[in-house]
Amino acid sequence: MPIRLRKFIGMIALVVLVIVYAFVAMVIAQLKLPEAPRWAQMIYYVVVGLAWVFPAGAIIAWMQKPTAPKN
Repeated sequence: MPIRLRKFIGMIALVVLVIVYAFVAMVIAQLKLPEAPRWAQMIYYVVVGLAWVFPAGAIIAWMQKPTAPKN
């Protein structure tokens, strides 16, 4: 796969990931956190705020992978 196509697909995947991840995180927060203590809310927001980095990093690593040489 050409690098430009891989980067284009990766860019779209990153945008979709961030939108879907943020929506799911907000829904979970609205359903579960209103009655939770402040410390639990803080832990949730810290964990959820950082957790999206791991799938995004995997997508970026895939985008940067060099193309296989043609024999």
